[in-house]
Amino acid sequence: MHIAVITPGGDAPGMNAAIRSVVRIGSSYGFETTGIQLGYAGLLKEDFIYLDRRSVGGIIQWGGTILKSSRCEEIRTKTGIEKAAKILLKHNIDYLVIIGGDGTFKAGQKISKTSGIPVIAIPATIDNDIFGTDETIGFDTAIDTAIDAIDKIRDTAASFERIFLVEVMGREHGFLAINIALASGAEFVLIPEMKYNINTISEKIIKMKENGKKSIIIIFAEGAGNATEAAKKIEAITSFPARVSNLGYIQRGGSPSARSRILGTQFGNYAIDLIRKKKKNRAVVMQNCRITDIDLKLVTSNEKKIDLSQLDIIGKVAI
Repeated sequence: MHIAVITPGGDAPGMNAAIRSVVRIGSSYGFETTGIQLGYAGLLKEDFIYLDRRSVGGIIQWGGTILKSSRCEEIRTKTGIEKAAKILLKHNIDYLVIIGGDGTFKAGQKISKTSGIPVIAIPATIDNDIFGTDETIGFDTAIDTAIDAIDKIRDTAASFERIFLVEVMGREHGFLAINIALASGAEFVLIPEMKYNINTISEKIIKMKENGKKSIIIIFAEGAGNATEAAKKIEAITSFPARVSNLGYIQRGGSPSARSRILGTQFGNYAIDLIRKKKKNRAVVMQNCRITDIDLKLVTSNEKKIDLSQLDIIGKVAI
């Protein structure tokens, strides 16, 4: 059995644990593994490397992906898909293991349809926005990374009695932002899925200040609008200084948490089991604390819904 493993799109802490698991567990069954570097762009350039047990040694604690990644516009085209399919067939790949997010899965599904090579998908994205799985590789680490930064921001916010809008990743979904807000004790969270009124928020802030609140933290998902403009409006209405801190790409980096390492290892093991059973076009997922698998088409054709009831919890504990 000759399998190829690829990590296109955004990196997520724990990807290396998944790669390590796929390679080592696969090798124990006699599988040969090829690593495709730089995502789908690397696939189209045939940037392949041989992976064995030793080549994935000492990587479980590393953030990012040893296979590296990139954005690839060509893979979004029919020509790009056909080219990728031909290359995989040329190299006698029996299975393609894709580790990444929604865009990665959709491209992989198209490649499989064109080439006939089955795909096994492992969800790895800090956004945790993959349909059918309760958690994705890297999500836990990204929360911990953000919390560490916000705890420090809170110190300054309290010292100067300021309002801080902390911008976190989440262009389309607020899964990460909501969990960061819950874990950091933030007073507000603004996400793409929720309409909000700056005037209403400002009125609440004024009341909080009147009741003795020394600092206000607002978690602001990047897809919720313009954080800088929101801060200016809040400051104008409340007369309290408001600042913006953008956490940026630090959320995607860093050593993976124990949780992300474990999940990556378990997902990789399950992916190999699916290959051994000759399962085709399946996504490894976690549902109700149990690792299982579902049809890849089901994942790519549906959108994960956010639990907005968590906003009520954030509001209740922010008084």
